[in-house]
Amino acid sequence: MKIPFSPPDVGAEEIAEVTAALKSGWITTGPRTKKFENMITEMCMSRKSACFDSCTSALEMTLRVLGVGEGDEVIVPAYTYTASASVICHVGAKPVMIDCGKNSVQLDYDRLPELITERTKVIIPVDVGGVPCDYDRIYDAVRAKRKLFEPANEIQERFGRVIVMADGAHSLGARRNQIMTGSLADFTAFSFHAVKNLTTAEGGAITWRRDIPVDSDELYRQYMLLSLHGQSKDALAKTKLGAWEYDIVGPYYKCNMTDIAAAIGIAQMKRFPSMLKRRKRIIEFYDRELADCGVSMLKHYGEKLSSSGHLYLVKLIGRDEDYRNAVIERMANLGVATNVHYKPLPMHTAYKKLGFDIADFPNSYEMYRNEITLPLYSSLTDEQAIYIMDCFRKSISC
Repeated sequence: MKIPFSPPDVGAEEIAEVTAALKSGWITTGPRTKKFENMITEMCMSRKSACFDSCTSALEMTLRVLGVGEGDEVIVPAYTYTASASVICHVGAKPVMIDCGKNSVQLDYDRLPELITERTKVIIPVDVGGVPCDYDRIYDAVRAKRKLFEPANEIQERFGRVIVMADGAHSLGARRNQIMTGSLADFTAFSFHAVKNLTTAEGGAITWRRDIPVDSDELYRQYMLLSLHGQSKDALAKTKLGAWEYDIVGPYYKCNMTDIAAAIGIAQMKRFPSMLKRRKRIIEFYDRELADCGVSMLKHYGEKLSSSGHLYLVKLIGRDEDYRNAVIERMANLGVATNVHYKPLPMHTAYKKLGFDIADFPNSYEMYRNEITLPLYSSLTDEQAIYIMDCFRKSISC
């Protein structure tokens, strides 16, 4: 049996929506993109949403909307993918990395307050694996250091504190304390990449809370300007009779979502509840199978927590990198693809050049050195899930 790591779950519904988009004659940003934005807003119970060509663009454009730039600091976990931190560099700000908590994939909440300085403008928590961070504790840290905050522009002044922008690339559909991701942080960026639990092939979105102190329509307008060259009218608006003329209000960027991509997302959104249920069923099966195998698994569900079930992370307790890598090879020889989430940023060349050293992030390294991620997706069959567990148990001699 050959089992890939994370193929997209697409079928007849997605094909039909894309075909309809193609036949409509409108394939770039248009009515389907706007419909998809509204669906995201409704599910996340947020004020509004804006779609982009990637989660990375959603993160970066939000930093730009907030006026974050040279001389500013943004706190970001060391235990994440590069997109969480690279966007900080893109806008000219300084990434300030924080270690994860002991035996945790989430940032060290206890250490967070001490990293907030007069230069801190944004914190980017990461919902690794689809499990929402503890945003109550993050806001506690923000409030504790509120007197240090020095706004550099009007929007920052309205917040009057460090702004929390979640990297929710993994966590669409999750909730903590009955609040959906997309409404937990001030802003939340989602990914719809091919391997995510809801895909548009490539794509992303930003949502914002209903209570942020900014005019929502103006905020949306700024996002649209940033994503389409600073053009005052999008292509759809220009099709209206006599409405060809437009202005370029700034030399901005090109990172809009197309209606073809949104069509996939619309079909996925209709199926999403059943897809989440399927992921939960697989996670519960894996948890039962590995309960007595001397490993620890990322906790996805609890009394106040419901994950999106994006990744199944397993720690091989007491083992090292060589053992973990050997397990990956054994699994591959049995036909099962696995992965590692994550190699911490300070271990990568780009961040070493910025002066980061993994020795300063011991918890992140300890989490990484024996972590392995098993296949988990909504199209995985019961037979495949059983085979994965059989192979994994053999590979770790359980």
